[in-house]
Order: sequence, then structure tokens, then C-alpha cells
Amino acid sequence: MEYTTLGNTGVTVSKICLGCMSFGDIGWRDWVLDEEAGTELVDRAIDLGVNFFDTANMYSEGGSERVLGNALAEYDREEFVVASKVYFQMDEDDPNSGGLSKKAIERELDNSLDRLGMDTLDLLQIHRWDYDTPIEQTMRALDDAVQRGKARYVGASSMWAHQFAEAQHVAEREGLTPFSTMQNHYNLLYREEEREMLPLCDKQDVGVIPWSPLARGWLTRPHEEARSTTRGESDDYAHQHPYLEGGGREVNERVQELAEEKGVKMAQIGLAWLFEDDRVDAPIVGTTSVEHLEDAVEALSIDLSQSDIEYLEEPYEPVRVSGHE
Repeated sequence: MEYTTLGNTGVTVSKICLGCMSFGDIGWRDWVLDEEAGTELVDRAIDLGVNFFDTANMYSEGGSERVLGNALAEYDREEFVVASKVYFQMDEDDPNSGGLSKKAIERELDNSLDRLGMDTLDLLQIHRWDYDTPIEQTMRALDDAVQRGKARYVGASSMWAHQFAEAQHVAEREGLTPFSTMQNHYNLLYREEEREMLPLCDKQDVGVIPWSPLARGWLTRPHEEARSTTRGESDDYAHQHPYLEGGGREVNERVQELAEEKGVKMAQIGLAWLFEDDRVDAPIVGTTSVEHLEDAVEALSIDLSQSDIEYLEEPYEPVRVSGHE
């Protein structure tokens, strides 16, 4: 395993963050792992040197946090960096169980900590931008969580760069805790973040931890086989992204070609491309397979030349912004 510093936090994290969206209850999504299988993945990740885990309150409606918390309870909790997220409504009958009001953040953070079996969350992230709550209120609520010792750092996820800049400005102006990380949508098939968000994060030394680094499977197999897995068949959200618009199909083909040339898997090429980007701290790798987790770790040892990188990037064309909703 290789390690890096997470943004400006001073915290050392593995260069692979294990995404735990696939843990919980098959009733939530038919590709979700039960607790036994999820625990097996966590155990293997720790064996491989992973010390960074990302979940969210809405994954399996809290089930992911419970599985992760139970799995980590068998270890020294302080050896790991655990991140979770708030924003999406947790109770369909209670609108205040979602959003980024002070009430929602306080209650949902307490619920997350209870499910995780922890007193303090290392990284509390807002899952999306809340258009109904003033950003000043949200930043004060996040700062209060830090001051009360319930979170160590705060982070954000997909939003427009001007929104992220506004939030950081509010934090600076009011003497509040700023965002230390950005969990954004970024991969070889979706590079719109290179326009504004990545330069902004680089300038502010904000840690970048991309979600969907393999484009929800589109970078793991030839494009005509995209629906050949259980998740590929049922994950309609994956097909809402513009992965194969513009030059996406050719990028996919070049990933396949380079993987065959190097004797590795397509997914490993997709991850290796991210590992070569100094602006990226740790892509969030979600998997339902120990084998795929091991493949991701092996990808750290793949060296892409500058010509390889240019060859993979060349067909890309601008596409519609995706992932903010």
C-alpha cells in the first residue's frame, strides 16, 4: 500500500479509500453485500493496508454504517480514518431528516455515530448542496460538530466550484472550520472537474477523493458489456451519466487496448490514471469482490508513461455536468 496526506489535514491515509456503499441490505439495492460479506471485504482491505473508509447515512438507509462499524469494532478504531455523509432524506415521512439545516446535521450525525459505534467521526461530509438552507447556517453547524468533538474535519461532495468557493469564503470570514476535502465525480470518462473544481482544490490544498473512479463499471469492461453484471443490469443511475457521450466510447476502447498491452485489467488502467494525478489524494473504490479490491491495490504499481496518459485522454470531449443532483 502507498500512503499520502489528506489535503491540509496532516492525516495520513491510504491512496485507496474503500467505498462502503455496497454494504448493508439487498432490499436497498440488489447488488448490496450482507454483513458477513461486507466484513470480509473490510478485513481484506485492512490486510492490504487500507486505512481509509467512506460511507454515508443514506447507504442502505444506515445499513452500510452499521456493517462498517461492526467490522471495525474488532480492531483499534484509532488506526483508521472513517468518513460519512449527510444530506439525503432518511425518513420519507420526516423532511427534517434530510438537508443541511442545523437540526438535520446534528441529528443525523448523532445517528451515524450511533450506527458506527463511534464517538467521533474523522470526516463529516455534506453529500450535496442544499439550496434551501443558507450556507452560513450549514457551515456553523459543521463547525459546531467539530468544536463539540463529534467530527475532526469536514468535507464536501459534488457541487459547482462557485458554491464550494462561497462556502470556503463564509468559513474564512466567520472564523469557522473550512472544508478540508472534496469528494467529486471524476474519472477518465468524466473530466469536467478539471475546468474549475480541481484547480480550486489544488490552490486551497483541499484533499480530493473522487467518487466513481471507474465510472460505475464503464471503465472495467468493454462498453458493449456494460450491463453484464448484476449492478450493470440494475444500476439505472450509472446510465444517466454521460460516460459514453462525446469521445467516451473511444476512451473505453483505448483503456481496453492499453490493458491488453500491459497485461493488466481495464479497471487497473482506469485507477492507474488517477494515481498519476498529483491533485488526487485517494479515489474511493467501491467493490463487492475481494478480487477486485486486490486488483485495485495492485494498480498502484502500474506506471503509465506521459504518452500513455495522453493517449488515454486524447479522445475526451466536453460533456454535460453530471453528479450534482
